[in-house]
Amino acid sequence: MRARTLPHFRLHSSGGTPIARKAVVLAAVATLGAGLLAGCADDGGDKSGSSDGGGSGSGKTTITLGLFGTQGFKEAGLYAEYEKLHPDIKIQENVTERNENYYPALVNHLTTNSGLQDIQAVEVGNIAEVVNTQADKLEDLSKVSGVNKSNWLDWKWQQATTKDGRTIGLGTDIGPMAICYRKDLFQQAGLPTDREAVGKLWAGDWSKLVDAGEKYKKKAPTGTYFMDSPGGLLNAILSSEQEKFYDSSGKVIYKTNPAVKAGFDLAAKAAQEGLVGAQTQFQPAWDQTIANSKFAAVACPPWMLGYLKGKSKPEAAGKWDVAAAPKSGNWGGTFLAVPKSGKHVKEAETLAAWLTAPAQQAKLFGVQGSFPSAPGAYSLPAVSGAKNAMTGDTPIGKIFAEAAKAIPVQVIGPKDQIIIQGLTDNGVILVTKGKSPAEAWKTATKTIDNNLEQ
Repeated sequence: MRARTLPHFRLHSSGGTPIARKAVVLAAVATLGAGLLAGCADDGGDKSGSSDGGGSGSGKTTITLGLFGTQGFKEAGLYAEYEKLHPDIKIQENVTERNENYYPALVNHLTTNSGLQDIQAVEVGNIAEVVNTQADKLEDLSKVSGVNKSNWLDWKWQQATTKDGRTIGLGTDIGPMAICYRKDLFQQAGLPTDREAVGKLWAGDWSKLVDAGEKYKKKAPTGTYFMDSPGGLLNAILSSEQEKFYDSSGKVIYKTNPAVKAGFDLAAKAAQEGLVGAQTQFQPAWDQTIANSKFAAVACPPWMLGYLKGKSKPEAAGKWDVAAAPKSGNWGGTFLAVPKSGKHVKEAETLAAWLTAPAQQAKLFGVQGSFPSAPGAYSLPAVSGAKNAMTGDTPIGKIFAEAAKAIPVQVIGPKDQIIIQGLTDNGVILVTKGKSPAEAWKTATKTIDNNLEQ
């Protein structure tokens, strides 16, 4: 998932307001190369290794990282490689399993300027708030030796850059959007199965995706839906918009932005017509629809393949394929930031730059499935030759790389997570339970405004 924690829970921020499961799912990591899913523990507790704050007792400098979920650096062997290249360095990661536990603590540490690790991870759903309110506590990494803006996708670099040009986070992964689909179910429903032909069904327009769902329904295998959930569809639609919940000045516009209402209405239409399952993503009941092959398509960043693998029965392997989404969008991503108050700032900056360089991002994808935010990684064999057990010989690295290059520069707001959850889990899902789209919209906006304290 670019994701690094599996969202089986209702999440809350430090203020007690709900946070979107989608943002936390950004925290689960799919091991695409090995076809495994590296999920997180369900207890949400810390797995914190001890740190001596500077020395390991052997004359080495210990660099500490504060992370959430399974970022994958250790699992991909990057720490061991770096320590071999730098014998005087020891790396220690301190991990909180779920971002909704990690982030409030990070904000507290930044606010008090104490208790910070040498490197701190920041999830994409939180980066705007950190940039706007905590940038003065973090180093400008654009000035670090070896860091070149051109190594990153432009929109990814911009997300962690302040208005005065300081870049306080180096991007690790992203979640370029595609549509994963079951070839066998499409064939049974009379739809094409070749990925190029499938992509042409809905190219350029999300409403064409719903039209394909209507065709699917006419001959749908018994007990199956076209797509997995109304929330998943809405999240995908909105992920492709340049402006969704905030405008460039920082004003909340989700209720007045026609793109948001149009996306909501389209997902509601799919729900009314029975084209999507009546489930909320990343809940046990939704997991069961994966296991029992109850849907034919799902909005799909690279990490979703790992989630599908983890929840599917063995016989589903090789039955999936990946087609381009109607419009390119992004679902997921993390940054590494270096606090000014860290014990080893310069060493931390060097390590953060190395971990996010194209070669290391490619290795991380090859082992952990975290798709690179560095275009220079896309031509490397670990990415260009990537395959997945669920999709067989499908060149997933090349498909997701093309999607990544077309992702628009998006306005990310500080409370995007709260807004998207309100629209999906407290909004469009209600249409599957008999509410009208108008009633669902009213409930969603009321919930969101209460949580935004408007």
